[in-house]
Amino acid sequence: MARRAVQLSLPGPKTWGGRRPGAGRKLTPGRRPGMPHRPRLPHRAAHPVHVTLRAMSAIRCLRADKVFPRLRHALIAASHSGFRIIHYSVQDDHIHLIIEADDGSRLSRGMRGLAIRIARAVNGALGRRGTVWDSRYHCRALSTPRAVRHAIVYVLMNFKKHGTRGGRIDPCSSGAWFDGWRTRLGTEPSAPSPVRRAQSWLAAVGWRRYGLIDFQEHPRPYRRFALSRGTTSARV
Repeated sequence: MARRAVQLSLPGPKTWGGRRPGAGRKLTPGRRPGMPHRPRLPHRAAHPVHVTLRAMSAIRCLRADKVFPRLRHALIAASHSGFRIIHYSVQDDHIHLIIEADDGSRLSRGMRGLAIRIARAVNGALGRRGTVWDSRYHCRALSTPRAVRHAIVYVLMNFKKHGTRGGRIDPCSSGAWFDGWRTRLGTEPSAPSPVRRAQSWLAAVGWRRYGLIDFQEHPRPYRRFALSRGTTSARV
């Protein structure tokens, strides 16, 4: 008489697969936490966005004389009708931008193209190859006139936050072409504007309800509760 086969079960708890404490790639010592790979919030054309791109720790010379001109050219070339850089500032290891995009797909494609253009420019200037950006870009939607004004101050005056010496405006920013200063600049820049004119009501008109910007203003950190709502990143 043939014996029936019996399915045996493996003893012990399940130890692989699924969510568990301590899982995932470990953070490299001394490196900032990266942007979480979760879906970004839907983009609205009426809301400009504040974007931050951070370079690898090995690259801390984005403002250098041999790097910034190429980087600036990449910023100029990245704008088009559906994706517009309206303000920017370049610091040693990161870039702040205020961008308008007609829809979410144009924002995504525009940022991908911009990151590639700048990476090629930086690597070409430094004679290197390899990764330039530390993580995904950080993006914060600006949905009110006050938020847009704070973001403009944060971007154009960011050199003060990092203790960079300079005059009233940062030469590695679009501040020389900004028309929202409370006091007019002594001389107009001879070069054409590297940024596009704002088209959204918030970035072109709305923020001015809270007053033009003074050269003495300093960037203020975003409040925690504001970061937890309507933003894809709590670190800017």
